[in-house]
Amino acid sequence: MVTARPCPVTIDDVRGAHKMLSGVARVTPMEGSRYLSRLVAAPVHLKCENLQRTGSFKVRGAYVRIAGLRQEERAAGVVAASAGNHAQGVALAASLLGVRSTVFMPAGAPLPKVAATRDYGAEVRLHGHALDETLRAAREYAQETGAVFIHPFDHADIVAGQGTVGLEILDQCPEVRTIVMGMGGGGLAAGVAVAVKSVRPDVRVIGVQAAGAAAYPPSLAAGRPVGLDSVATMADGIKVSCPGDVPFAIVRELVDEVRTVSEDELSSALLLCLERAKLVVEPAGASPVAALLSRPESFDGPVVAVLSGGNVDPLLMERILRHGMAAAGRYMSFRLRLTDRPGALAALLEILSASDANVLDIAHVRTDPRLGLTEAEVELQLETRGPEHRAAVAEALRTAGYALL
Repeated sequence: MVTARPCPVTIDDVRGAHKMLSGVARVTPMEGSRYLSRLVAAPVHLKCENLQRTGSFKVRGAYVRIAGLRQEERAAGVVAASAGNHAQGVALAASLLGVRSTVFMPAGAPLPKVAATRDYGAEVRLHGHALDETLRAAREYAQETGAVFIHPFDHADIVAGQGTVGLEILDQCPEVRTIVMGMGGGGLAAGVAVAVKSVRPDVRVIGVQAAGAAAYPPSLAAGRPVGLDSVATMADGIKVSCPGDVPFAIVRELVDEVRTVSEDELSSALLLCLERAKLVVEPAGASPVAALLSRPESFDGPVVAVLSGGNVDPLLMERILRHGMAAAGRYMSFRLRLTDRPGALAALLEILSASDANVLDIAHVRTDPRLGLTEAEVELQLETRGPEHRAAVAEALRTAGYALL
């Protein structure tokens, strides 16, 4: 007979964390989404952890972990490694508790995240270009100085702190049937699963990973954490190459399903959050929305999607929005040939204007050896309202006698 191993985090741990976080972490709002509700054919609510202090749920676990340190451990200070959200959570939590903090961040970390981490009170050290290098540097610092290393997800206190999101969901949406959230190392999903399944075992808990950083599917298949050789995704908040032992043990037992989403789906979801919900969400925070957009018919409602964070660099946001608009069919690029005579380009632009297409860029080529003596080629990039409008623009050009290349 096989005896089930005890869960490393219990509902009592999560409830204790909830009391500890009173007055520290915000009870973030729950917003309904009419667009997603129509798509899923059931009520969909957005749990806005992007509006949490420091812009993500990470402060919950960081505070509980640091608050649980012994006095001599606090005196030695804490150290962490992160590209952004965990860094800011540790910095604020340590400052609130009067503990000195040092945070290692990759040399290429977005400047707003570096500045915010410093503003929350941490000493920031930039080291390495990959997070693995930064992580090694932080661990070495902990060994050399005696500072306590605060892992972003692989500790029972971290998981308990993140699990308080689940308690809030049950309080704000007691009729919930499905909870969807992004997964990197698994701390949030594990904590929410403990909190929710202990009270409502009928609620379905679904984790979402970026397809380019999906370590959980092979790990669950193997029955142990399995590291990926490489990870590549715009969603740096869930860009983790290997699950943690503590969250993995819980996810394996309590999380009902792990899904993956593509980069196109992530950027489209981020664009939807901005346009429809008026919420600034980072790619990792938009991952549950991406899952809803990908397979809306597969969710039982009411559904709660956890928007885990909103810390996104403005330059990255600009690139992601362009990517999301392209994925949503909002851009159109093509080439065509004209007779090289006065007024030919104006006639083309008049057709586009009548089609209500916005010209973003245009290149006019007359000297290509492939062109005849009386020909010119133009390359255009247009902004459209979506796939149907894009098809209508193409049809208008063809009707006018233009051959799109």
